Order: sequence, then C-alpha cells, then structure tokens
Amino acid sequence: MTFLIQLICDDSGQDVIEYALLTATIGLAGGAAWSAMRTTLGTAYLGFNQSVWNLGAQPPDPAGAGS
Repeated sequence: MTFLIQLICDDSGQDVIEYALLTATIGLAGGAAWSAMRTTLGTAYLGFNQSVWNLGAQPPDPAGAGS
C-alpha cells in the first residue's frame, strides 16, 4: 500500500509530461492554422496571377527590334 501512495505522490516526471502536452497542443493548433492559411494564400496568389496576366503587357523582343 505504501508503494501505491508513493507512486501517487511522486511528481518527478511532471515537467516532462507538461512540456509534451504543450508541444502537442501547439502542433495541433499550427496544423489547424496552416490548413486555413493554405486556402487563403492559394486564393490570393491565384487572384494576383490572374491580375498580372490580364495586364496584357508584351515582353520585349529578345533580338532588339531596333537593330
């Protein structure tokens, strides 16, 4: 019985478990945030790409049209 009481009262590994839980929580939050950001960033880059293509700018002639 004293072993059981000693096991319950012992807190020598508490800090390691707390850091592991904190790391897991931050990792899950980061994964959820990345999922939301990926969609938003993809939409923003797609809109930017369409805007650039719609400018209708022609690239310069590589041979130098004036020579």
